[in-house]
Amino acid sequence: MQIIKRNVELRVDDSLMRVYVAAPKTAGLYPGIVFYSDIYQLGGPIIRLANYLAGYGYVVAAPEIFHRIEPIGLVIEPDDLGRMRGNDDARRTAIADYDADCRAVIEFLKAESSVSPGQIGTLGFCIGGHLAFRAAFMSEIKASVCCYPTGIPSGKLGQGVADTIHRVSEIKGEMLIVFGTLDPHIPDSDRQTIITALSNANVPHKVLFYEAEHTFMRDDGYRYDSAATTSAWAEIKAFLERIFAN
Repeated sequence: MQIIKRNVELRVDDSLMRVYVAAPKTAGLYPGIVFYSDIYQLGGPIIRLANYLAGYGYVVAAPEIFHRIEPIGLVIEPDDLGRMRGNDDARRTAIADYDADCRAVIEFLKAESSVSPGQIGTLGFCIGGHLAFRAAFMSEIKASVCCYPTGIPSGKLGQGVADTIHRVSEIKGEMLIVFGTLDPHIPDSDRQTIITALSNANVPHKVLFYEAEHTFMRDDGYRYDSAATTSAWAEIKAFLERIFAN
C-alpha cells in the first residue's frame, strides 16, 4: 500500500511538538497508531519503521519526544555522544510531560478524518516501548506493542520515578511485548517482573522472545537482526490486524 507523509505541529504546554505522520494514500478509514521512537528521535531507521507500518493500513503519528528540550527536527546521532545526549534529554523530561504528549497525539488521531473512530493503538521502541506501555493507561488505546521497553520495573523514564509498573491494572486493551534475550538493558528479572504484573492484573498479553540484542529492529547498527525483525513484524501485524478487525 502506498503512503503519504507529512509533518504536523501540535502545541503541548506552549511547546511546539513536531509529529511525523505517515498514512495510506488510498482514501478510507484506518486505525491510528501513536508511534514512539527511541532516544534518538525521528531519524532514518525510525522513520522507515513508521512508514513500513503505515503501508499496512495504519495512520501512524510519531512525536518528537524531546520537543521541550531539543530544536524542532533534531535527530540525535546514534553514537556515544548521542547516547549521552538522548539519555540526558530523557532524564530532564518530566513524566507528566510524556503523558501530556501522549494525550495530545491521541486527540490529534481522534480528530483525523482518516482514522476509524474508536480504533487507536500504540507502538514504541526502547524508551518508546516504555512510553507505549504508559500510553496503554489511556482509555482509547486498544492495542499496545512495546519493543524492548526499558525502565518499567525500575521506574526509569524521566524526572523522578515513573509509576508504570504499579498502574498495570489500568490497562484496558491488549499488549504485545517484544524482548531480546541478549538485551542487557532489560535483564530476565525485569522481563519476568513485567510479565508477572500483566498476568496478575489479568491484562490480555503476548510476549515474544528473540535471541537478539537491544534495538535489534534498528537497521543502522551492529545489533540489527533482520531475521528477528522480520519475525517480530509478522507477529506485530497479526496482533494489530486481529484487534482492529473487531
